[in-house]
Amino acid sequence: MLWPALRALSHGELTPDQVQWLLGTFQLEETPRTEGPGAAKSIAHRSFTDDSGSRLVLDLARTGESGWVFALFYSGQRPSAGTVEAHRALFRDAVDRLGLTLVEITPAATADEVLVAPPAPVGAPESAFGAHWDLPYDELDRVWPHLGLREDAPREVKEVKLRELMRTPAWPDAPEALRRQAEEFLRGN
Repeated sequence: MLWPALRALSHGELTPDQVQWLLGTFQLEETPRTEGPGAAKSIAHRSFTDDSGSRLVLDLARTGESGWVFALFYSGQRPSAGTVEAHRALFRDAVDRLGLTLVEITPAATADEVLVAPPAPVGAPESAFGAHWDLPYDELDRVWPHLGLREDAPREVKEVKLRELMRTPAWPDAPEALRRQAEEFLRGN
């Protein structure tokens, strides 16, 4: 089974020449990936092994008319941080060179890699945290997984996600101790 190690979602129109540049730069075969999450949207991929001998798959997929997904998958042992960061740099460089708009990178390493949803229009259905606070926690460290973050996520990524949570209508109903910890975290304490 393939597991995602890194995924970059971007948006924009690409010419056929730009797609060919991507295929060449990433050394991809023009055959879709057939396994792992999102395989149905894959348009090209390449399998290889890293320094530790783990099988990796670099993938290019489409989402809709102008969405592009660059992904690194692994089978077996998770790739090293160095391998993941090298691919993050490769994905970001491709997005910049092609004039695409970066939507998000998962896992995020910087604040600009976090998808921040725009505020919902008045009368729209509430988000997952919506109008009711249903997490039983009064410790900030226990909230990170509910925001899609690992405990070791970079501080600036945690700040963005925490601010987004604090904008929900449910935040005033969160335990007072948790709200205090969130404020202290954002002040840098």
